[in-house]
Amino acid sequence: MSKNTSDQTNFIQKIIDNDNASGKWDTRVHTRFPPEPNGYLHIGHAKSICLNFGLAEKNNGKCNLRFDDTNPVKEEEEFVQSIIEDVKWLGFDWEDRLFYASDYFNQMYEYAVQLIRDGRAFVCDQTADEIKDCRGTLTESGQESPYRNRSVDENLDLFQRMKDGEFNNGVKTLRARIDMSHSNLNMRDPVIYRILHAPHHRTGDTWCIYPMYDWAHGLEDSIERITHSICTLEFEDHRPLYDWYLDQLGVYHPQQIEFARLNLNFTVVSKRKLKQLVDENHVDGWDDPRMPTLSGLRRRGYTPESIRNFAEDVGITKRDSVIDVVRLENSLREELNKKAPRVLGVLNPLKVVITNYSDEKTEMLEAVNNPEDPQAGTRELPFSKELYIEQADFMEDPPKKYFRLGPGREVRLRYAYFVTCTHVIKDESGNVIEIHCTYDPETRGGNSPDGRKVKGTLHWVSVPHAIEAEVRLYDRLFLKEYPENGDSFVDALNPDSCKIHTNAKLEPCLANPENITYQFERMGYFKKDEKYSTNEKNVFIRSVSLRDSWARLMKQGANQQGV
Repeated sequence: MSKNTSDQTNFIQKIIDNDNASGKWDTRVHTRFPPEPNGYLHIGHAKSICLNFGLAEKNNGKCNLRFDDTNPVKEEEEFVQSIIEDVKWLGFDWEDRLFYASDYFNQMYEYAVQLIRDGRAFVCDQTADEIKDCRGTLTESGQESPYRNRSVDENLDLFQRMKDGEFNNGVKTLRARIDMSHSNLNMRDPVIYRILHAPHHRTGDTWCIYPMYDWAHGLEDSIERITHSICTLEFEDHRPLYDWYLDQLGVYHPQQIEFARLNLNFTVVSKRKLKQLVDENHVDGWDDPRMPTLSGLRRRGYTPESIRNFAEDVGITKRDSVIDVVRLENSLREELNKKAPRVLGVLNPLKVVITNYSDEKTEMLEAVNNPEDPQAGTRELPFSKELYIEQADFMEDPPKKYFRLGPGREVRLRYAYFVTCTHVIKDESGNVIEIHCTYDPETRGGNSPDGRKVKGTLHWVSVPHAIEAEVRLYDRLFLKEYPENGDSFVDALNPDSCKIHTNAKLEPCLANPENITYQFERMGYFKKDEKYSTNEKNVFIRSVSLRDSWARLMKQGANQQGV
């Protein structure tokens, strides 16, 4: 767990403390993380994972990983495996407690038969639209189904025939017989089973009727003897139905507790909408580094520790709110600042020739690997007559407060020397293609013995030693802070969310980079992209910038518009 988890207190932990004090559940704590395998997990799921496994760990309890695989139309084995990988990556272990709703299909069916025998369920011939139309409103009671008073024997016969595959999809459902005038619409004779002639990723064609989530959820918790069934707030109105099913069956009854889901600005965390982004090719798959999926965050360079620290930082409440995505980015910055090795990389190279440096000479300069970590040591950095600097670090006619390189200006090259621009070479279109400089050999290491001060320090790479790479700068996927406000969230997509630099030059230590995140000095934190790197080419993607430049740009834009 993250370093502060043992000190964390939230309202759910207080419930557990009270339960333990009263002897409820015999002081057991048994939670579960119950994803539906119909998409990849996202940052919102990480909060639930950390909560359920964290509470179990803190209270010497257990947490199950359970797949609510009750809808074969949308579920795939690919999603199952991705979820398993993500939970493991976050650092949690369910030991031998990997379960599926489909493990209990036989038992759920028998429970449904019991409900029918008790006169608490009936087979209904109304269509889905008719059921919806008869449901009523918050101020008007619903209308009872004309099939509500079928006999127990007829219902048992029809339910068996539904199971045997005699009816087509949508022809019949099994519904609970509760109260069509109930103030909670979820209690107005909800559907328990529907007919779906579709192969299941685990049970194949064994079943053609599948339980609804509300029916399956509580029974799974009961069978697994969960103590605290933790859900997000949208299930609060479903809790009376959760309780009703378990009470009517007279089975073990866990306690359902709701908490506020995680919402981030500049982000969508609906699996349906994330799937739309993938299906419509707005992104490069579920693991696109711009996606809020755990696989996308992992590919981008986020670490399990940064995700867990973020989940702890936002806390657990009963009130819906939107969290600033900067807090997620900062959790990564804080961690990487302490451990990411520093390297030099130039994304938009401009050639510099040091005219008073020997053509044959190459020096090995000492560079610090990480100033935040004294144990990280140093590395050797080759320096030669020809270098690359960033195009943005030179201006032919710089403004007053521009402290980088320009004609007649002196700057410091990181770990190297002071250099002064003496000459500029342009192409036929007038573009600067090469800069000539002189260097002061007395300033090796970037310090002047005469106390001379320079305001600009530039990063660079030696031309003959440079490693070529492709570098991708990923930005936020959406321009709008609340992309779901409007006609279509797709309209809020950021057209500049991925900028590709195909001619980047990196220092030679990155010829065979480790599978870690590096800080490209002055540029941000970058990680090799294993998906698109080859033996011939390294592809790096930016995990996060060195600071929240986005907020500054947004503020500048607002000021320009008089906001």
